[in-house]
Amino acid sequence: MRAFGRPQGILGRVGGMIMARSNRGIATRVIELLDIHPDDEVLEVGYGPGVAIQLIAAKLSSGKVAGIDCSAVMMQQATARNADAVESGRIELHLGLVEAMPFEDNTFDKALAINSMQAWSGAIRGLREIWRVLKPRGRVALGFTPYSGQAKEGLTAALEAAGFSGVRMLDLNGDFSVLAVKP
Repeated sequence: MRAFGRPQGILGRVGGMIMARSNRGIATRVIELLDIHPDDEVLEVGYGPGVAIQLIAAKLSSGKVAGIDCSAVMMQQATARNADAVESGRIELHLGLVEAMPFEDNTFDKALAINSMQAWSGAIRGLREIWRVLKPRGRVALGFTPYSGQAKEGLTAALEAAGFSGVRMLDLNGDFSVLAVKP
């Protein structure tokens, strides 16, 4: 947990460097699945070292990307990686928990989380909070690698219990993703 789940200290800094490399592939695939448009407002939950945030920002011309992460170490790494876009306001990074996000209702067109749901203190509460901040017809994608420790069982039911519809699981050559829509 100190290196990857809720990174802190020297282990967290090293964990962030490892995550920046090891999660790039799944982040790229999940971003493609979300079909992000240049004017979308996008949220990443558990942005870690900021790789997915960086990839998303490159797709946006008039849209914005925001993120929330519980680790100050990850906030430092993500801010450094995306310094120009943070400075210009195209990227907004927050320190906090998915279960209590500082965003207004119906703010985002798309949301994603990569290898972070297993570290949330309450999966259903976190998913309900994502549902709250998504606009109607907003899409969410959760992506996982085999080393995430996240089981596939129960994921679709958790998203449905949080209010999402059209839930589907995709196998991504060893990785997997779950997609859903806010009705």
